[in-house]
Formats: sequence, C-alpha cells, structure tokens
Amino acid sequence: MAFLIDEAFLPATLTAPPMSDDEFAAFCAEHPDLQFEMTAEGELMVMPPTHSDTGACNFEAAGELRAWARKDRRGIGCDSSTGFVLPNGARRSPDASWTLKSRVEQLGARKRRSYWHLCPDFVIEVKSESDRLEPLQRKMAEYLSQGAQLGWLIDPQNRSVTIYRPNSEVETRTGLNQVEGEGPVAGFVLDLTYVWDPFAD
Repeated sequence: MAFLIDEAFLPATLTAPPMSDDEFAAFCAEHPDLQFEMTAEGELMVMPPTHSDTGACNFEAAGELRAWARKDRRGIGCDSSTGFVLPNGARRSPDASWTLKSRVEQLGARKRRSYWHLCPDFVIEVKSESDRLEPLQRKMAEYLSQGAQLGWLIDPQNRSVTIYRPNSEVETRTGLNQVEGEGPVAGFVLDLTYVWDPFAD
C-alpha cells in the first residue's frame, strides 16, 4: 500500500482495509519515516515523526517511568514506538505505558512476541505544539473505555497534566512540579522539571 503524502498535510486520516498484525507490521515497515495508528473504525492515522523538543519531553517522562518500573517489578513499561491492539480493535501507540506482568503473561508466549492485544493499565501522552487537543482527548477517553486504569495527558507548552481515571471527572492540574501515580502505579512520582524544560540545568 505505497503512497506519498507531503509532510505539510500531516497528520492525515486515510481509509484502509482490515489488516492482521503481520500485515500492519509490514505496512509500517514500508514507510519507516511515518508513524501509524488505526481507529476502531478502520481509519488509518498517518503522523509525521515527533518534533525534536516533544521527543525530548517524551524521553524524560518515559525514562522516569522505566526507572520506577525496574524497581517496582510488577509491570512492564513500553516506549512510544510500541503498538497495542485495544479490545475494540484500534491500534494505538501511547508515548509511554505500563502494564501488569500478570496481564501480559496471560497472552501466551507466541502472542507476547507480536502486538499485545490489550490496553495498558497506565498510559502517558505528551502533547506537541502541532497536536490538536480534541483528538488527544478522544484518545485518552478511549484508553479508559478499553481498560486503562489511569492516564496522563501532559502539555509541556501550558505546563499542565490532565488526569483520566475510570468513572471519574477529568482533572487538569497546572503549575505543578511533579505528579503522583495512583491505582496500578501508586508509588510512581513523575518529576516534571525536565519534561517542562529538557534544557534545564
């Protein structure tokens, strides 16, 4: 399914036929300069590579989650290149995520070597200046509807964190220097110093 889209028109939404995990992986491999997600309705979301400053923010957030997960040992953390197939069939790649090992182990050895067919217990999305807020909000709501127990939408430009919890009102906090995990990631504390400013001393 070769195509060419000028970066000025990205992100873009295309229609695509249903794809198996292997077909989706092969399709992504044909276009290594782009990132893809797919909605539950089968729409293919085509995105340019993350802007460098947003990538630096992602790196800081994912790095802190990794350090905590290594000590906690109950779950598996994943970075922004990881694809998940949610229960509704959507293919998503949160900027950082964490899933209980017991849930991953239930998939079986063979399925663990492919895309995990589950929604992570905890997801982080970092908004870039080029991101539109509404699609990110819909994505966060989808994670919660598909089984996530906690989600953080981080906006470095406004220095805000919007917290998503099941069966609860969405909460946006501003002017904070750290945000504390709860539920599945209780004990995780994300220091936002370098997320807000990767160039900070």
